[in-house]
Amino acid sequence: MEVVITILALLFVAFVALGVYAGVKVVGAARRGVDRTITQARRTVEETTLRAKSYGQPGVPGELAQLRLTLRTSMRATQDALHAGLAEDASLSESLGLFERLSVHGRELDDELKRLEREPDRATVASLLPGLKERTQRITHSAESLRWAARDRARQFADDDLDALNAQIDVEAGALRHWTVEEPQASTRTHDWSQGQDEPQQQSQGDAGRGDRDGTRPDASGQADTDTPQAITAADPRRAAGYPWQKSARPETTN
Repeated sequence: MEVVITILALLFVAFVALGVYAGVKVVGAARRGVDRTITQARRTVEETTLRAKSYGQPGVPGELAQLRLTLRTSMRATQDALHAGLAEDASLSESLGLFERLSVHGRELDDELKRLEREPDRATVASLLPGLKERTQRITHSAESLRWAARDRARQFADDDLDALNAQIDVEAGALRHWTVEEPQASTRTHDWSQGQDEPQQQSQGDAGRGDRDGTRPDASGQADTDTPQAITAADPRRAAGYPWQKSARPETTN
């Protein structure tokens, strides 16, 4: 009885622990989802604000907003392209590592541009704009190089796979269309029959030749008919074949 109670207690503890673990995982997943949602919403609001400033505010504030918007757009596009390609091409892991190092410089530049937006000394900020534009161009150019290289690599793999698939389809289509009609050949039986038909003719010609040499000529039955006259024997009237309804001839009597 004690063993049964112990087993039930262990099962209860195991179920409780499993429930707590599942609850923690669910709460963590929900929290991460909420964080992603908040981050996405904050990013959308910030980019909308920057877009509005770049078009609505002239001068230094508008230029700073345009630099931040260009930097963020380029970096995000490169990050999405690398992460999407990494699922199919593991060799992009090194490119992703380089992008992470580039992202450090990009975040530093974005933070600096963000601080300068609140700087009241517009003249000093205006003097810094050429250097800020150059840094932005260098970072975005590097990001674009990685992004387009990853896209070109993915497109090349797709083209190679498509070429191989087209070649296989052409081979299969050729195999499906490949059929041959064999020429009818004379069977052995027909050939033997032809020889069998020729043999009697050759044999008849041979008999005819022998008959000509011997002075005899074979008749229709194949027997030789001699040209020398034969003795004629009188037919016996008693042996003459008659019809069944005929009467027998009576012999003549002499007085």
